[in-house]
Amino acid sequence: MRVAIRMIGLATTFFWIFLIAFFVSAAYSVRDLHFNFEAPQVDMISADKMVVCLPISVANYGFYNVGSFSIETEVDNVDGVMLANGSSFVPVIGKDKTVRFLHNVSLNFTDLLQNGQTYLFNDSEFVVHATVGMALAEVIPVQASTNFSMPWGAPLYNFVLSEVQYEPLNYTHLRITVPISFENHAFFDVVGGVQARMCDGAGEVFGEGSLNVEAYSGSAYQGFLEFYVSVMEVSYSGYFEVYIRTEFFDYGPLVIPYG
Repeated sequence: MRVAIRMIGLATTFFWIFLIAFFVSAAYSVRDLHFNFEAPQVDMISADKMVVCLPISVANYGFYNVGSFSIETEVDNVDGVMLANGSSFVPVIGKDKTVRFLHNVSLNFTDLLQNGQTYLFNDSEFVVHATVGMALAEVIPVQASTNFSMPWGAPLYNFVLSEVQYEPLNYTHLRITVPISFENHAFFDVVGGVQARMCDGAGEVFGEGSLNVEAYSGSAYQGFLEFYVSVMEVSYSGYFEVYIRTEFFDYGPLVIPYG
C-alpha cells in the first residue's frame, strides 16, 4: 500500500512538474512569435464604399502551434466616433510557419462625408484600435491591444474661389470670371463637375456657372468659373453657392462670400 501511495505521489509530482514546464515553455515561446503590420492601403470599391486593407504576417518560431489567432479592429474618427469595424480569424499557425493574410475593413463613404467639411477640405487621420487574440499551444489564451493612426488626405484641400473679375460683354451683359483652385490629397482621382450660383446680399440668384474638373491623386487643380449676367441685375457683393459632384461624392452648397 505504501509503495502504491508513493507511486501516486511521484506521478502527481511529475504531472505538476510537466504542467509547469509546459506553461513556462509555452509562455516563453511568445518571444519567438513575430508580427508584422504593413502600411494600410485604402481603395474605393464602389461609389459609396471604401476598404481599408491591412496586410499582416505572423511568424511562429516558438515551440508549439498557435491556435485561434484572431484580430479585431475598430476605425474611429478624430473625435472618437466609430466609423467601421472588422475581424479576421486563422485557425492554426503551425510551429516554424509564417502566415500572411489581408485584414479588410469596409467604410461607407457617404456616412464618412456627413462630416464633409472635415474630410473633404482638410487633411486628417483615422485612429485604428486593434486587438489580437490567440491560444498558445492551442490551449493558453492570450490577448493584446494596440492603437495606430492612419492619415487621410482631403480631395478638396485648400479649396478657394479667388478674386472676382468683371468684363463688359456688350451693352447689356457682363462676363464674370472666378478662378478656382484646390489640391487633391486623396488616394483617388477627383473627376466630375462644379456648379455655382452667384447670389446678391438678399439671396437672389443672378448668375450661374459650371465647369468640368479632373484632378488626379496628388495633383493641384486650377480652373475658371464663368458667369454671364445682366448689368441691371449684377451685385458686387454677396455669396456663391457651390455644388461639387464627382464619381465618389456629392457636396453642396458650399457658401463662399465675395465682394
